[in-house]
Amino acid sequence: MTAYSLLDLVPVVEGGTVPQALTNAADLARHAEALGFTRFWVAEHHGMKGIASAATSVVIGHIAAATKTMRIGAGGIMLPNHAPLVIAEQFGTLDALFPGRIDLGLGRAPGSDQRVAHAIRRTLDSDPNGFVRDIVELQSYFADDGRTGISATPGAGADVPLYILGSSLYGAQVAALLGLPYAFASHFAPQMLDEALHVYRNNFKPSAMLNRPYVMAAMNIIAADSDDEAEYLASSIQQSFVALRTGNPRQMQPPVEGYKASLPPHIGAMLDELLSCSAIGSVEAVKRGVAQFINRTQADEIIVACSMFDHAQRKRSLSLTAEAFATLSR
Repeated sequence: MTAYSLLDLVPVVEGGTVPQALTNAADLARHAEALGFTRFWVAEHHGMKGIASAATSVVIGHIAAATKTMRIGAGGIMLPNHAPLVIAEQFGTLDALFPGRIDLGLGRAPGSDQRVAHAIRRTLDSDPNGFVRDIVELQSYFADDGRTGISATPGAGADVPLYILGSSLYGAQVAALLGLPYAFASHFAPQMLDEALHVYRNNFKPSAMLNRPYVMAAMNIIAADSDDEAEYLASSIQQSFVALRTGNPRQMQPPVEGYKASLPPHIGAMLDELLSCSAIGSVEAVKRGVAQFINRTQADEIIVACSMFDHAQRKRSLSLTAEAFATLSR
């Protein structure tokens, strides 16, 4: 059976607040846990009015405290924004508080535009090998092997598995080189999905953590009681993608009837490409879409992205999604 997990951007909806978004994230995690989702990840983004997960490690602690058994983690931490020692300390603390439940996915994108990235990092000077070097340094802190000459407290000896995130061939190469699980962001950048998975699997080198490739692939799933209702609810995330790609990111908007049909052809085509790894519809439609995606990717785990305007409808969507996965396993 293919495992299924959830990625949450902790959306701040139009007319909503950050406290409300954080409360909803904890409630959504409890719901996902009850439905059998394997893990619940939040992602690091900065300078975006519609995303409340910028302080990612803090949000992970909030969600872990609201749940009991499900793995909670970052999908991911944008490592170039941080000193590896600081991340080792943050996630070492999380592991001490919630032992055996914390994941650490790592990416190299800024999670923002260049102006915001400069505000975070102070300098955008970078070494092409810096990402790999930082991962190895982070591994050293967790292993407490003395290679850095520093013992991370907390962090030394922490049981925090690492995952490499990516939307290009670079992340696939890094994950293969280091023998780590690889998660592809096909829910918003599907263009290189097939090639990246091929590169990862063909170049994978076994490590102390992993003896064979482990693929996680993300897809958007919006489920409802009917195909028409799901298409209507999906218009909120469609609006978010269009706003982001046209340089006007904002809070998540309420659904709009006939939104996609109202777009200029070139914007509609862009949206179709961005959301090509999606399943939108009733349980049967979602089941078909997920089965096709699993057949295409042979993924070990599907990461479900399910951003919606209404919290109750989002929980309903997750319930129907879990039902679809359960019927696939029979």
